[in-house]
Amino acid sequence: MEERVVKSYPFMESYELWLQNIGLSVDSAQFVKVSTALLAIILLSILANFIAKKIIVVGLTAITKRTKNTWDDFLIHRKVFHKLSHLAPALVIQFTIGIALYDYSPSLTALIEKFTYIYIIAVWMLVINSLLEALHDIYSTLEISRTRPIKGYVQLVKIIVYVLGGIIIIAILINKSPEKILVGMGASAAILMLVFKDTILGLVASIQVSANNMVKPGDWIAMPSRGADGSVLEITLNTVKVQNWDRTISTFPTYALVSESITNWKGMEESDGRRIKRSVYIDMRSVKFCPPELLEKLKRIHLIKDYINQRSNEIEEFNKEMEFDTSMPVNGRRMTNLGIFRIYLESYLKNHPSINAKATCMVRQLQPTEQGIPVELYCFSAEKSWVVYEGVQADIFDHVLSIVPQFELRVFQNPSGDDFQYLAQSLNA
Repeated sequence: MEERVVKSYPFMESYELWLQNIGLSVDSAQFVKVSTALLAIILLSILANFIAKKIIVVGLTAITKRTKNTWDDFLIHRKVFHKLSHLAPALVIQFTIGIALYDYSPSLTALIEKFTYIYIIAVWMLVINSLLEALHDIYSTLEISRTRPIKGYVQLVKIIVYVLGGIIIIAILINKSPEKILVGMGASAAILMLVFKDTILGLVASIQVSANNMVKPGDWIAMPSRGADGSVLEITLNTVKVQNWDRTISTFPTYALVSESITNWKGMEESDGRRIKRSVYIDMRSVKFCPPELLEKLKRIHLIKDYINQRSNEIEEFNKEMEFDTSMPVNGRRMTNLGIFRIYLESYLKNHPSINAKATCMVRQLQPTEQGIPVELYCFSAEKSWVVYEGVQADIFDHVLSIVPQFELRVFQNPSGDDFQYLAQSLNA
């Protein structure tokens, strides 16, 4: 540095000698020479800044707007060229300040050059940051970005750029080699691990989430431990943002995606149906063998008419073959109102226009409980939109609850005050 400062420049010395010949003292001639040189540097810096911003950047912007490519539009949107133009005046100062102050103040020259280097490094950091943002925008236009988000990786590169830039700036300020600073930072690695714990865990989690295609922006996830149930807005290096269905925003660390239980509903949205799995509880006291009158009544139901006729013939033939005394209900085989009810529900679901006929569809009887016999409807709605799906499910069970009395069955529900009042009135009557 010192050798560069004390280097002589013949044209500057000639200019100083000319000033002395026209009557200026040695000190005055040197002052005028330095002032003129600094003024020239300022004017050159302004000119370089004008050319870079008003001519080069404006020209590049006009060219990119005329091209058919879209990737260069993102460079303009992120102001990559605009930020790069800030280097022009700094480069002018870097290469000319030594000429202006070569024999005036070596220490001042070194100080100005030092701050110029710091400014250039800061500008390069901003340029790289904008370039990374533009590259991420370009990647987001690709189809693969829907399943492989890279925002976490972009943030990691940004952190590395800022850390390296900060180290170089510190090295310039204290006149030390960046390698020595890195060696010194190695001794404080434990502290850095503690400070950047979430960032390191988030980096590992981001890699796992992206590699395994676990979660991506737009997915519907449910994470009870974090109070999240909604659509993923953003996955960054440190945090995940989820907009819940009540319009609130839940934010939690990225590493929670791989360390805690999470339900991703994306598979359901991409499948051919959304599951309906709900039970209606039948009062056990209402289950019975179907008397002939009830069978004749149920034969008028279109969906189960053929089943009842076929099943009645099979049972009658079987009982005759086995010579059962059918005067006793316990002997032989008989149809029950609950069994016919299950068959009706199966036929109803399979003929329902909003139920996916290709998916699993069944009506099953579960373990009886103190609340009655659960008859579960298990099927898949062809409608997957939440609002439409809930409407389909509600329509099905509206129908189910309405037709239960037709089979001389009763739906179980815990008695209320009105039930006891009705019972008391019946007893009094």
